[in-house]
Amino acid sequence: MLVEAFVGGYSRGMDKTLVVLAAGIGTRYGGLKQLDPVGPSGEFIPDYAVYDAVRAGFTKVVFVIRPEIQRDFKNLIGARIEPRVETRYVMQEAAALPPGFSVPPERARPWGTGQAVLVCRDAVAEPFAVINADDFYGREAFDTLGRFLDQTAAEPARYAMVGYRLRETLSPHGAVSRGVCRSDAAGRLTSIVERRGVEQAGAEARYREDDGSWRALPGDTLVSMNFWGFKPSLFAHLEAGFAAFLEARGEDPEAEYFVPNVVNALVRDGAASVQVLQTESPWFGVTYPRDKANVVARIRALTARGAYPGALWKDGTPGAAAERHG
Repeated sequence: MLVEAFVGGYSRGMDKTLVVLAAGIGTRYGGLKQLDPVGPSGEFIPDYAVYDAVRAGFTKVVFVIRPEIQRDFKNLIGARIEPRVETRYVMQEAAALPPGFSVPPERARPWGTGQAVLVCRDAVAEPFAVINADDFYGREAFDTLGRFLDQTAAEPARYAMVGYRLRETLSPHGAVSRGVCRSDAAGRLTSIVERRGVEQAGAEARYREDDGSWRALPGDTLVSMNFWGFKPSLFAHLEAGFAAFLEARGEDPEAEYFVPNVVNALVRDGAASVQVLQTESPWFGVTYPRDKANVVARIRALTARGAYPGALWKDGTPGAAAERHG
């Protein structure tokens, strides 16, 4: 149920949906990162994302989860969010395939972020944002993307990506994968290339090429943290791209269909434009178990500064909290 007062004095503009990709299995983390408490009153990272999104005028949340975590997810996260904003759940399964395709016997997991967004097709009919469930993106980032979606609602092929500086997104505890972005003078995305094995190297970063050699990456390189702004027009592109992906790689048990690859093709072919939105919001997340302490400390510091109440959902009104805390 939607309550207008929930967003306080914010003029919410067009209806907008937040799609939260929460079907990951947390291989490197050793468990479900999205269900590991990090806030002072037991909040999870998705709690903060939904809280910030509603303050930014988003009117619906769609969680993409796996069937086997549905009960725990609804009990731990959904129970707090459902009374406060329209909430839906969509299941991502390996078997969610276009007609004519089947799951290889050795395939044990779903097909990546591209499939995760595609399975939301029947749940989303308005401009929408996509985020990872285990990343903290910051209030200002949601505000920036929310305004973009409001202002471009009538432009179905105009999308956006919130970019972060690489040095702010690295883990001191191991290598990560990052989408390295290039944009033109107007701030439109021209390419995004997935770099795996990115690690800190002093004040900068480096990654390993396929031949084993190291390549340097400046710390201020703009990277994607999978925070996108889309229109429903994306679903047709995802559907066509998924069929082509399955034709080419459907027998590979490790192959994954990624959103950045679809975006790259759309930009290359001129089928869509993607505005790169820069933000001063802090990003932090959990890739490795030892990353959790940093997340807990940073949320504690934000709470101490008044950016968030100590009990996030206690009064059920992010708008009122925003007015109190400025």
